[in-house]
Amino acid sequence: MTATDLLASALGDLEALERDGLAALRDSRDAESVEAARIEYLGQKQGRLKAAQERLKALDPAGKRVYGQRFNATKGALEAAWTEAKARAERPAAAGAAADALDVTLPGRKTRLGHRHPLTQTADELIDLFGRFGFEAARGPEVEDVFHNFEALNIPPSHPARDTLENFYLSDALMLRSQTSPIQIRVMEARRPPVRVIAIGRVYRPDTVDATHSFMFHQIEGLMVDVGVTMADLKTVLRLFAESYLGTDVKIRFRPSFFPFTEPSVEVDMLWHGGERWVEMGGAGMVDPNVLRAVGYDPEEVTGFAFGLGIERLCMRRHAIDDIRLLYQNDTRFLSQF
Repeated sequence: MTATDLLASALGDLEALERDGLAALRDSRDAESVEAARIEYLGQKQGRLKAAQERLKALDPAGKRVYGQRFNATKGALEAAWTEAKARAERPAAAGAAADALDVTLPGRKTRLGHRHPLTQTADELIDLFGRFGFEAARGPEVEDVFHNFEALNIPPSHPARDTLENFYLSDALMLRSQTSPIQIRVMEARRPPVRVIAIGRVYRPDTVDATHSFMFHQIEGLMVDVGVTMADLKTVLRLFAESYLGTDVKIRFRPSFFPFTEPSVEVDMLWHGGERWVEMGGAGMVDPNVLRAVGYDPEEVTGFAFGLGIERLCMRRHAIDDIRLLYQNDTRFLSQF
């Protein structure tokens, strides 16, 4: 069994343990049943929570961090439920009143206020940061036509990126967009250079869900078109962004690559958590002349650069999150940390 499988199995068992323990404590109505539930779930020798703690030994360091956070939250929830159940069992019922009658002497329950999701916070921070670089935010439809998603981006019909197994097609002409690049095409169709925008939003690809991949995720793409724009401008913008958002200690590198809509093209990597593992931030490059022609620009007069970054990976790098699935489980105990 792989490290990922071990972590997934351990988290699933921990979730079931918490669900069963909370139900048992909630249904306990007297001191005997509360104590029995405590021994079964919180017992120091043979309690189920103690057994769950032992599973840490089988996980790798990254898995221990994720599992440890979830274990502490589960332990806190069970201990709070036990305290409440114990107090409920020890509180004598008023003479002649039902056991669950309203006790007006109890303090009120404080309303829990929500806050923005960490991905929303990250997106807003990116919009503000690139805004200070002179980029304005642009958005577009998530149900996109094939022309804007592929053809205008110089992606030919035979390209593997257009395969039906790599996209969510709704019809021969419509699909869930696989990238935010179509927003750049729509912006360039509507205005003349100079152009300096960031395109932001959800994109969809039928990827296998794991710690770093999801079938729905968020992208932010930058586009700058003007007279005399060069690769040096692109590298400068990305380095300034990385240092401004991730910190001056972050390291990024550029590797030669190929994308149909940029030439030359590069992959942009960042050093993950200051360790030794390089993680892809996204792709970038100079806008291909065919893309400029598709929107009515003259590549002899203007040039441009474009880059695309994954918002989830930036959020995970910023907050030291090792599993993208945590961002979509809607666990308020996890989300309330941000």
